[in-house]
Amino acid sequence: MAAQTAQQAPLLSNEEQTAVGILPASHWQQQSTVEDPNDDAASSIESFMSSTASLSSTIFEYRTIHGRTYHGEMGNAESWEPNDERHKDALDIAHHAYTVVMDGKLYMAPLDKKKVQKVVDIGTGTGLWAIDFADEFPNTEVIGTDITPIQPSWIPANVKFELDDCNREWTWPDNTFDFVHLRMMFGLIEDWEALFRQAYRTCKPGGYTESFIKCGTFFSDDGSVKDDSAMAQWHRVWNAAGKKMGRTFEVYDHDLQRKGMEAAGFVDIQVQEYYIPVGVWHQDKNLAEKGLWWKIMMESDLEGYLNYPFNAVMGWTPAETAVYAAHLRKELNNPKIHGYFKARSVWGRKPE
Repeated sequence: MAAQTAQQAPLLSNEEQTAVGILPASHWQQQSTVEDPNDDAASSIESFMSSTASLSSTIFEYRTIHGRTYHGEMGNAESWEPNDERHKDALDIAHHAYTVVMDGKLYMAPLDKKKVQKVVDIGTGTGLWAIDFADEFPNTEVIGTDITPIQPSWIPANVKFELDDCNREWTWPDNTFDFVHLRMMFGLIEDWEALFRQAYRTCKPGGYTESFIKCGTFFSDDGSVKDDSAMAQWHRVWNAAGKKMGRTFEVYDHDLQRKGMEAAGFVDIQVQEYYIPVGVWHQDKNLAEKGLWWKIMMESDLEGYLNYPFNAVMGWTPAETAVYAAHLRKELNNPKIHGYFKARSVWGRKPE
């Protein structure tokens, strides 16, 4: 069945972009993308690596935006991530990167394996978290939901996937799940407090809800992330696009996980902060491994990550975005630039 082609005018004018400090797309075309041979990024990575061990057919009527496919129409669902094969591979890499950041853990909540009977993974993507969790909890029923059917067909017997938009009223009865899991849902949620109210309602008394999110800002403690760099521009574009879409990317910045859980009624709320140096510049081996995987994740489909917010929302052309992406790759491969992200896990318990 032929894919649908989406025609969408730019949502953010040049004046609006300038007002929030976003450099014009033409800026990146005037800068060199040739990497400094003195940076020796390739040898840094090589050195590190050598030392480190039946759905309806209408569901598949995807939208096409600048050559990439996205989920079909479903209510008010709007995802900025493609659902084509290249991005599915990138999402699989991302799952590993998130797990490495969490030191091999899938969750932080103090779950009792003997009592956890039913779990839901909201926004499951390619479903790897749900599959891994089901392997760790073989006696637990695990449901993964998403707005696009990109999950594998060969899965553990205790896993199933459902097509659903979490921004709409959840269809499960009250007190259904022992654990509600949400990961990297920024830019997708219309109302974070409403989301956690749904999680609270469907969570069993004594059960947990957990959310993992990263901050979109590239930080540096030594000033190596310059204000006019591609890294510094990253969060400005994403944040402006999120505001225009009505689905914020500033979840970490505004502490929406903890605030949403508190407003919903969760108790014993706990927070775990993560530090993610992007690349292998950090001298600590464990942090360098985390940074390597985060860099691999970003580069695995950088154009796919940028396509919707930069092209469809900001109105850049694919060629302009490709030039920006080249500058960002250059900076990611420069060990003299010590950029890092922050991330946060927040979990809370529903009172018994």
